[in-house]
Amino acid sequence: MENYKKPLSREELFRKREADGYQLLSTKLAYKNPWLQVTEKRFVDPTGRKGFYGILERDQFAVIIPLHADGRITFIRQYRYPVAQTLLELPMGMWEARPDADILDLARGELEEETGLRAKEMLFAGSFFQGAGYSDQRGSVFLAKGLIQGQPHREASENDMCTVEIEGQEIKGMIARGQFECMVTLSALMTAHARGLLPFWK
Repeated sequence: MENYKKPLSREELFRKREADGYQLLSTKLAYKNPWLQVTEKRFVDPTGRKGFYGILERDQFAVIIPLHADGRITFIRQYRYPVAQTLLELPMGMWEARPDADILDLARGELEEETGLRAKEMLFAGSFFQGAGYSDQRGSVFLAKGLIQGQPHREASENDMCTVEIEGQEIKGMIARGQFECMVTLSALMTAHARGLLPFWK
C-alpha cells in the first residue's frame, strides 16, 4: 500500500533510540494484561541527562471509515468505561491474539466484526501515533467502499455497541458542536479529508 508505514517492532525501537543517542540503563515491566503492557525505561539522553519514561506498549490498530454510495458513514456508539461516557466513534480495533496480522486483514476483520459490513474496496488513507508522548501504538486509517451489509460478530465486551449512520454533510457540524469526542475518530476523518477522500467535504 502506498505510504503505509509498518510499525517498528520493540527491538527496532530499541535500536532506533540507541542510534538517536539514547543509552538505555534499565527496563522494568510495571503492568501487563492481554491488551497492553506498561514499561518503565530509564536512560541517558544525548546531552548526558538521566531520565525515564513510562511507556504504554500496544500493538497496531486499524480505524475504518465505512463510506456508503449515498454519502452516509457508519459509526458505532458504545460505552467507554475509563471516561464514563457513551461515545460516537468509527469502527476500530486491534487483534491482540495476532499482533503480526496484515493490517488490511485487520481492517476488514474489525469492520465486519463491529458493523457487519464487508467492503469491496479498502483505500489506505494514512497513519498516525495514538499518543506519542506516552505510547508506541500506531493506527492506520482505511476508507471502506462498496459496502455490503451482513451480521456483526461482536465480542462479549461489545454487547452494548450499536451502529449509527450519519449523512456526510452532517458530520462537519457535529464536530463543530463537540459531538465527536474520540480523538482517533477525529484524526481519521481529518486524514481522509486532507487526502480528498471525503467528497461531501468541500
